[in-house]
Amino acid sequence: QVQLEESGGGLVQAGGSLRLTCAASTDTFTTYAMGWFRQAPEKEREFLAVISWSGGNTVYADSVKGRFTVTRDNAKNTVYLQMNSLKPEDTAVYYCAANDGTTWGMTRADEYEYWGQGTQVTVSP
Repeated sequence: QVQLEESGGGLVQAGGSLRLTCAASTDTFTTYAMGWFRQAPEKEREFLAVISWSGGNTVYADSVKGRFTVTRDNAKNTVYLQMNSLKPEDTAVYYCAANDGTTWGMTRADEYEYWGQGTQVTVSP
């Protein structure tokens, strides 16, 4: 089992950057593929990115490809989401999630067993 806690959200102007951090409380962090999702009011939870156990492989949603970068530091039990060129439509609550299966690359929210509480990102015009 793993507990996840996101941080780093806030208010930023369009075109700006933020880096989100997700800290995992577990002794087996390298067994989890880690994903990032977001949810805007009255919208479905949206997949953003996933990173494999070693960090050597990533998958991104088309909506963020080229602007967002997911990385992980297994020594610190932490995964990051660097967000550049932010747009007002990026405004949402951002969540990290963990999957301890034998495959990675999952893009559906229901494929992740563990979730953080979320961090708000607001992008002003």
